[in-house]
Amino acid sequence: MIRWIVTDLDGTLVGRDLAMVPASRQALRRFRSAGGEVVIATGRMERSARRYYDELGLDGATILYNGARTVNLATGEVLRARHLPVEAWKALLDLFGELPEGVHPVVFSGGEALALHDVPGLRDYARRDGIALRDPGGWAALPPGEITKCMLIGDPFPAPDIPGTVTVRSEATYLEVLPEGASKGSALRELAAARGVPLEEIAAVGDNPNDIDMITTAGLGVAVGDGHPEVRKAADVVVGACSEGAVAEVVELAFAGL
Repeated sequence: MIRWIVTDLDGTLVGRDLAMVPASRQALRRFRSAGGEVVIATGRMERSARRYYDELGLDGATILYNGARTVNLATGEVLRARHLPVEAWKALLDLFGELPEGVHPVVFSGGEALALHDVPGLRDYARRDGIALRDPGGWAALPPGEITKCMLIGDPFPAPDIPGTVTVRSEATYLEVLPEGASKGSALRELAAARGVPLEEIAAVGDNPNDIDMITTAGLGVAVGDGHPEVRKAADVVVGACSEGAVAEVVELAFAGL
């Protein structure tokens, strides 16, 4: 029996046009009407995920920032919060001065996305996520113990080895530096335990390497058919492409066990 469906957004439930795939949206609504629960798990921040949460009519927890925060977007209650250690933030500040040309940081703190540069890559990212990037007037102005995550956007380069952090790729050009212990999988384990839901009664679906921990944590791990090869290899089941209603197929799998 599948009680929860946990879904990534971009490339899984949401297509390249930034709209929810209609077949998947309708299927998730049917799943909820049948008594199931839907949980969004995304690298996006609160403001960016909210439109999809509202479109599905959700009222429960959402896993955000690739697992660094879990928030009930209906009430604003923060259920889980992780921050980069102060020493890790200092190491990142040193790294910012050595980044390859064309790679720029976006830092998330206090519910805001912050950037010092106005360049096409960052503008494209902000447009895609439906957010505004605010210039903090210098990184030194930020409270060092309240950094949720950092994204390094641009051409791929080796992940930095900074104690107290983990790195994931949410897109080919998005390298995310997160607090150690922050992942979609760890957030899902904590949320399921708090709610008393066995992991074997959860299906999780995603398309990029930042989803692997989540899909291997769930009782039924599903990869989108046009997703990253590593995700397809890690999954229990591979469904169709995002645009073809990948999440709708997950709902059918869940109904087969309801």
